Amino acid sequence: MGSYRKLAFKIFGEHIGKLMPYFSDLRANIHRAKMQTSVQEYLSMAMLASMITFLASLPVLSFLLGFFVKTFLFSFITAVTLSVFATVATFFFFLYYPQSIIKQKGKELDNYLPFASLYLATVASTKLPLDKTFKLFVKFSEYGQITNEVSAITNDVDAFGIDINTALERAVERTTSKNFREVLWGILSTVRSGGDISIYLKEKSRSLMGEYRRKLYEFSHQLTVYIEVYLTTIVLGAIFFTILTAIMSGIGGTAGNIIILQFFLIFVFLPLISLLFILMIRSASPGGE
Repeated sequence: MGSYRKLAFKIFGEHIGKLMPYFSDLRANIHRAKMQTSVQEYLSMAMLASMITFLASLPVLSFLLGFFVKTFLFSFITAVTLSVFATVATFFFFLYYPQSIIKQKGKELDNYLPFASLYLATVASTKLPLDKTFKLFVKFSEYGQITNEVSAITNDVDAFGIDINTALERAVERTTSKNFREVLWGILSTVRSGGDISIYLKEKSRSLMGEYRRKLYEFSHQLTVYIEVYLTTIVLGAIFFTILTAIMSGIGGTAGNIIILQFFLIFVFLPLISLLFILMIRSASPGGE
């Protein structure tokens, strides 16, 4: 990746500067996604990937379309059109990729947040200073991205000498979860107003836990729908299609083609559909698993 980044920046780095004003949001997304690259380097890699996509897809599509269509002009125009579409899609994929990382990390934060806030409330009830509370939380907790976010707060305090309020403000700016941002703002407001952090965190964790239960309830209903659709439409449909084609092949005498079709249905189509359903269930699951 390092050599690819250097090559892309060497080719497009000087020209990307003119396009920077049109990608003002990309800088913030790259920073929040914690990607170790600059906006100029990232756009250079996107441009190089788009160019490679066009140069690779154009001759392949031209050959395939020319082989099947047998009309040079139509196949060439279609190949150019599809290649341009693939090039634009590649570039927009690069633009969207930091947002996908942000959403993935934000979902992981939201999944752990109800339990982490309850644990943090328990630690805060010891009446330790807030920075000591965060250190104790980081030392003994295992809550994925939330532990990393809180660890970054303690690092700002210890390594850079930043006060805890400023460290919380910095954490609010870089977090990828709206719910965790609200928790941090609540902690910051409670500290500034002289309130009890443990009471705030207990109330917040109770609210987050109720929301988490609601998500589990909705997911159980969605899972029921997914199972019914999978069993009735996919499994029973495949069985009915297999029986029907077997009867038709016996009547029409085209067993060879029917066997190929059934082989494709059983060993290709059904596994792909099953994989699709697994991915859908994982994406809808509150725990992401």
